[in-house]
Amino acid sequence: MGHLDQGVWVSERAFSINKRGAFDRPVSVFREQISSSHSIYQPEKNRYHLYVSYACPWAHRTLIMRQLKDLETFISVSVVKPDMLDHGWEFGDDVAHSSNDHIHGYEYLYRVYQHADPKCTARVTVPVLYDTKTETIVNNESSEILRIFNSEFNHLTGNMLDFYPKAHQLDIDTINERIYHDINNGVYKVGFAQQQKAYDDAVKVLFNTLDFLENHFKTNDYLIGDELTEADIRLIPTLLRFDCVYHTHFKCNLRQLRSYTHLYAYIKKLYDFPAIKQTTFFDHIIRHYYYSHSMINPFQIIPVCPDPLV
Repeated sequence: MGHLDQGVWVSERAFSINKRGAFDRPVSVFREQISSSHSIYQPEKNRYHLYVSYACPWAHRTLIMRQLKDLETFISVSVVKPDMLDHGWEFGDDVAHSSNDHIHGYEYLYRVYQHADPKCTARVTVPVLYDTKTETIVNNESSEILRIFNSEFNHLTGNMLDFYPKAHQLDIDTINERIYHDINNGVYKVGFAQQQKAYDDAVKVLFNTLDFLENHFKTNDYLIGDELTEADIRLIPTLLRFDCVYHTHFKCNLRQLRSYTHLYAYIKKLYDFPAIKQTTFFDHIIRHYYYSHSMINPFQIIPVCPDPLV
């Protein structure tokens, strides 16, 4: 995908690959917090704006949390179109469920990054949590946006649901670490591998952890404890994309998730949560991956995919 280099847009379709032919995900560059004790970024209604893609699992998790925490009327949203081509993520309401940039009217997401920092060097990714008061990006790291949404607006919304409860934080952090490396980012390490060993190593780790989850859900309804937590919110967007995209497009094809009895039951159960179902758009998901990744699918052919969650 393209990136900004000292504020200049560089169009490319390549991803960050190390000397072993394995995918290395660059770190997010905007890492501020929103808090009542922060000198600048304090919780306010109608101050912050979320830029997302319905195709992207990292953005999807923030939309789920936004809805679970009743933040829809507090934090507005703009949705990019599913195609990510020479100019990266693009705005426009000419595609169903996509929108214009409601804050600036920009055509491309990289312009939002340039607006925040004219000398920015970064991958132009979603989600983006933007502050309309200071006209800058507060945070573009999804895991940190989840924590912000979970707790920092409670006194404004009156929603005290806690998806990162103190009693389970150590367990949540532990399982998050494994899920991130092996599954969330693991599917990308499989799909973007450029050497056979890098692929073989990544696909082995991925399916070992899926096997672990299958066994876990034999006797557990959720990843941690007996209620939905942040850990589930971080896992489910990847699982929802697996059979229709990652299995074929990323060569994660040892098994489809529907062949896992207990894991698939967990996926279907979580999908019935309104905050998950109402933020899942399979048309954007399927279109984005097969059409945007021309280095994997050069003819941009969108295959017939399994019916989601059948």
